[in-house]
Amino acid sequence: MADHLETLDQLETRAPEQRERDLLARLPQLVARAKAASGWARILEHVNPAEISSRAALATLPVTRKSELHGLQQQSAPFGGLNTTPVGQLSRVFMSPGPIFDPEGRGADWWRFARPLFATGVRAGGLLQNCFAYHFTPAAFMVEGGAAKIGSAVIPAGSGQTEMQVQAISSLRPDTYVGTPSFLKIIIEKAEEMGADISSIKQAMVGAEALPESLRQWFVAHGVPRVLQMYASADIGNIAYETRSGAERDAGMVLDEDIILEIVRPGSGDPVAAGEIGEVVVTVFNPDYPLIRFATGDLSAVMPDAPATACGRTNTRIRGWLGRADQTTKVRAMFVHPSQVHAITRRHPEIVKARLVVSGQMAQDVMTLQCEVADPANAGSAAAIVETIRDLTKLRGEVEFVAIGSLPNDGKVIADIRDYS
Repeated sequence: MADHLETLDQLETRAPEQRERDLLARLPQLVARAKAASGWARILEHVNPAEISSRAALATLPVTRKSELHGLQQQSAPFGGLNTTPVGQLSRVFMSPGPIFDPEGRGADWWRFARPLFATGVRAGGLLQNCFAYHFTPAAFMVEGGAAKIGSAVIPAGSGQTEMQVQAISSLRPDTYVGTPSFLKIIIEKAEEMGADISSIKQAMVGAEALPESLRQWFVAHGVPRVLQMYASADIGNIAYETRSGAERDAGMVLDEDIILEIVRPGSGDPVAAGEIGEVVVTVFNPDYPLIRFATGDLSAVMPDAPATACGRTNTRIRGWLGRADQTTKVRAMFVHPSQVHAITRRHPEIVKARLVVSGQMAQDVMTLQCEVADPANAGSAAAIVETIRDLTKLRGEVEFVAIGSLPNDGKVIADIRDYS
């Protein structure tokens, strides 16, 4: 298994400064291509593509949220006018719950899955059992494209039919499992029940669910020593993936080479400091379906001091999935959104960071806006902030000033700590 320390190509071992220059040099062309699509033409109406050549310039563009896709697609079917390739020239069209429609173009490894598969240990001439669903959603086809680029054969197993999964592994002897971690556990338990030999599976790439360390160790104890996670979405494809060996317990996930990642304050488009938890916003260099500042709704954080890893990959690493960014909460029959908290802070520049805490009991809700400020003892602006809270949320709220850096680094803009008992 030593060959898993290799990389797919030289892009993965570029100097970070060179990678940044290469990505930013491609930005103006990406924005110009996107503006040729009707949906992006509306979103980027007043944007000059030639001026979008830095992270600071990128951060001025509007955020398009995954939660908005359903509405955009209802206005302009099937992809909200965000596709630059006509529907009939695509390879596939998928339907996820919502429904939300996702395209797949005809390019090789369109979802960029060869990188996480290669990091897992998939190689040319191998055989993997693909247990992601083939029905309507794109996950299985993401794997197919990556395996084809590497040169590995695929057993299109899909999900379900556990006994047949065991029989396929026992008979065909694949070296790799790809699918959810919970289904891999079910397969292993079924194989033990059947007395079947599935020892050919020595590595697994898993996703779509959390992988607690306890389950990873369970896999090791049951004969699968290398189980790595990947982070992807049906809109973007591969975002980041693990590369760690057994000793690299805190190495995080390395970013894909064809995206620009930003971590922003939930409810805003403002990038946070490196290491701070926020919402994952991705810009994707995709010729058929360019996504510019696309907010996934997931929380994560950049790892500025990620430990060195033996694999040699030099891209930025993130902590993986840390929860959901949409913290919308109902208070006294009114919805309060993270974007409203952001709007409050925009009106009061003295607020460095804010967190709306909803406490009390049902029907006796108390809203308190905790505000990091330079001088917590100076409460001179409290009354004005209270008035802004009422103006923007139509609810009464209190204000509490705290020292800069004292609020938790957990990505929460709204914290609901009410007692529902």
